[in-house]
Amino acid sequence: MNLVERVKNILITPKTEWEVINGETATPMSLLMGYVLPLALIGAVCAFIGYGIIGVNTGLFGIRINGIDWGLYEAISRLLAALLGFIISAYVVDMLAPTFKSEKNINKSAQLVAYSATASFVGGIFLLLPSLAILALLCGLYGIYIMYLGIGPLKKTPEDQKVVYMIVAIVVYAVITGIILLILHKILASIFSIGLPSISLG
Repeated sequence: MNLVERVKNILITPKTEWEVINGETATPMSLLMGYVLPLALIGAVCAFIGYGIIGVNTGLFGIRINGIDWGLYEAISRLLAALLGFIISAYVVDMLAPTFKSEKNINKSAQLVAYSATASFVGGIFLLLPSLAILALLCGLYGIYIMYLGIGPLKKTPEDQKVVYMIVAIVVYAVITGIILLILHKILASIFSIGLPSISLG
């Protein structure tokens, strides 16, 4: 199944698509290169255009964020956070599986994390207009429902453990991604000299 079909199916008919996915063979690396990277690049490119070219008014003293440095800063940090967040989260979710009476299988854990993040990846399109960035975050909420439908078939999680395991998995992903973003922001802000001199007024 090609990338476009997988994205469409996991967003529109997630319940039946998880059954299809459960019958497939995939590894963390194959998912990283064939699914996570291409979709994460969408958000990265849109972030570069949105913050680097279009810009956004912060609403604070008429400050407007834009410029190539800002675009690269946003694009690179979002891309690396998505890739590293996927890899680390997949292994943590797999490590926690026995705690929730679920099957420990890194390939299935990687599938769960990668495909559950689809809505969030697609929501990256909204970064073309940074003022709509909140919509990208809201798209990620749909991913919670997608994960709920997939955690049973992929991880063989008992019904009474599904919600708790899912909540822990989501928190793990959010915390890991947040920490990675904080670290990347520190490093990249220094590299691209992000600060008031890179912010134009008006």
